[in-house]
Amino acid sequence: MSIPENLGYTAEHEWVDLGEGGAATVGVTKYAADALGDVVFVQLPAVGDKVAKGEVCGEIESTKSVSDLFAPADGEVVEINEAVVDSPELVNIDPFGDGWLFRVRVDDEPELLDAAAYAELTTES
Repeated sequence: MSIPENLGYTAEHEWVDLGEGGAATVGVTKYAADALGDVVFVQLPAVGDKVAKGEVCGEIESTKSVSDLFAPADGEVVEINEAVVDSPELVNIDPFGDGWLFRVRVDDEPELLDAAAYAELTTES
């Protein structure tokens, strides 16, 4: 499984791109998308919602199960990916691209795993 080197990762199998301007893009990893199976519904936080690191801020439903989405950092949601709400299968098709979930203006830079640490985590799972 290819794990992009330019992203940070959480133990909850989410990726985070800190990008520029203080807004972090959040999605689920290919590992998570594969484990979920066919994604059929995505519930995202609303623009303007305040989120807290480690707290549930949405969910992803697949043909197999329902999984919570966790905020990777404290902050305010500034954008959601409407395309994923309309076409949840984007999470399976392109989890690191068109399948991104939401953007959050982070209060502080989150502590994230690098690609090597995330690869080690997923091989132990």
